[in-house]
Amino acid sequence: MSEEILINVTPQETRVAVVENGMLQELLIERSQSRGLVGNIYKGKVKRVLPGMQAAFVDIGLERSAFLHVSEVISQHDSQQENHNEDITRLLREGQDIIVQVIKDELGSKGARLTTHTTVPSRYLVLMPENSHVGVSQRIEDENERNRLRDILNEKEHPDEGYIIRTAAEGAGEIELRRDVSFLKKLWDRIKTRIGSAKAPALIYEDLSLELRIVRDMVASKVEKIRIDSQGVFDKTRQFVNEFVPELEPRLEMYRGGRPLFDVYNVEDEIQKALHRHVPLKSGGYLIIDQTEAMTTIDINTGAFVGHRNLEETIFRTNLEAASALARQLRLRNLGGIIIIDFIDMKEEDHKRQVLRTLEKSLEHDHAKTHVTEVSSLGLVEMTRKRTRESLERILCETCPTCDGRGTIKTAQTVCYEIFREITRAARAYEAQKLLVLASQDVVDCLLDEEASSVAELEAFIKIPIRFQVESLYPQEQFDVVLM
Repeated sequence: MSEEILINVTPQETRVAVVENGMLQELLIERSQSRGLVGNIYKGKVKRVLPGMQAAFVDIGLERSAFLHVSEVISQHDSQQENHNEDITRLLREGQDIIVQVIKDELGSKGARLTTHTTVPSRYLVLMPENSHVGVSQRIEDENERNRLRDILNEKEHPDEGYIIRTAAEGAGEIELRRDVSFLKKLWDRIKTRIGSAKAPALIYEDLSLELRIVRDMVASKVEKIRIDSQGVFDKTRQFVNEFVPELEPRLEMYRGGRPLFDVYNVEDEIQKALHRHVPLKSGGYLIIDQTEAMTTIDINTGAFVGHRNLEETIFRTNLEAASALARQLRLRNLGGIIIIDFIDMKEEDHKRQVLRTLEKSLEHDHAKTHVTEVSSLGLVEMTRKRTRESLERILCETCPTCDGRGTIKTAQTVCYEIFREITRAARAYEAQKLLVLASQDVVDCLLDEEASSVAELEAFIKIPIRFQVESLYPQEQFDVVLM
């Protein structure tokens, strides 16, 4: 599988597209006015301790206080201890200064999620201060390689800090790993100095910008090219690569084409498609994706696909194609949390197993952690996908002011009947010579056409003439009844 990383830069935002075999798989966006907070370390101040929730709200200098659960609080007596059963009031008090790190960005109306288990990443390692454990990424499956890497970072040599060996370290030599150890120790020393002098709330350490995080975290041996369309960002990235990932330098490319970089790779069109509910499948079937506050639901339909053998085979083929397509959509749209997939009902158990295996295999390329359950008797699959940042829709879109996020609006006829009821109430409550109805064009057209006889009957009933006026700025559901 060939992979390219495209980095599009403007003064307002940086966008990174991950393209595999010519198809957009993932999109990351960072805007200069709202950079992500994940990885940032703060000196915060505890604002409220909530014993009932076993949590605390911490002021880290943002508009909303951030949330810290007891399970994310390091015990001062034992840094290895898990505090699920600890009492939050024994660990924190209001007004206390505390060093925390953001593990989830602000999502919707929720504040950032915090931990006191601070970590600092580099190319191959993640430093865990005050924790002497050395762990290896589960994505490195070869046991001999895991042992080799663990031997290089012997725990006895690092009694005061621990490390997680990242997936990118697979095949790395001792020199590279020890270089990362040296870098992380120097960086942590600088962070500790800043902690000692800063007054809460204060930002202590800010993670790298998006383009440098991508190079550090996502680039693997299968990446063929990293194309950047900004000279300044290209120069900064090349300097970073030469210092930390020199083997990637030949793959860096400054894009100088006449057409915009994202247009050349059809990324802009794919972004627009990723904002639609309806996702067509090549067979003629389609997905319907609905994102809500609590969960995301995905419904699969056969659509125009009729198959070549029988109904069961048609359903099976549609579900197989949908399993691959929805895995890509989860990455592309960055949908997280609880996800409910409504596959078309299959009778044969073998078909269910194959669809599930296809889904799990398609999710292997996802950088986010996922967990998939079995197919239920109703044909539903429940899964979770780790969410640390806003979805593509939440970044690029806002709630529709007309429908208020419902996705539907009342029909013109429904609004007409609401107007009739309001006119009846007004005529009974007040004395008026005539009534003026202000409404949208479609509603007024309906009143004067399909509902003309109803208007005449209402006038005769209330014995007051009714006039209508179009208000071009009114949405379909808005109207006013004015007494004159």
